[in-house]
Amino acid sequence: MDWTNKLRTLCGLAMVMLLVACSVSYKFNGASIDYTKTKTIQIADFPIRSAYVWGPMGPMFNNQLKDEFANHTRLEQVRRNGDLKIEGEITQYQQRNKSVSSEGYSAQTELSMTVNVRFTNNTNHKEDFERQFTASATYETTRSLNSVQEELVTQMVKDLCEQIFNATVANW
Repeated sequence: MDWTNKLRTLCGLAMVMLLVACSVSYKFNGASIDYTKTKTIQIADFPIRSAYVWGPMGPMFNNQLKDEFANHTRLEQVRRNGDLKIEGEITQYQQRNKSVSSEGYSAQTELSMTVNVRFTNNTNHKEDFERQFTASATYETTRSLNSVQEELVTQMVKDLCEQIFNATVANW
């Protein structure tokens, strides 16, 4: 019994020493920005260029994109001459049948949103790009688009903004 207590104490001390000796640093936002060179970001409002439109999606996207950078970086948002520049347009907003029921009717509908992004890094032009990002969400066809649209667009906008953030400053 005496050995068991000594072994437990020894294991406990070893664990404490191991935890104290190891130091791990994580960046939960994923941003890899050299703040000595990059201090500002210019994010233009993305106009809607899609044939099919839901009015609130433009402001929702623009606000979420700016919030993503404000909440996860120390970059100052400026109206012009930013060290980083993000601009583009919402190019597509559409729905399509995703699956068919055994009766031959549409069972699920997929709603998707695509944005075209032009990114300019004025401190390192090798990182510049123009790319499209797409997000989609599925809903049961028994529900109307009007009843799920705000929830689905909110989800897609969040996904798109995370994709853009990761592609521009997280280098993923």
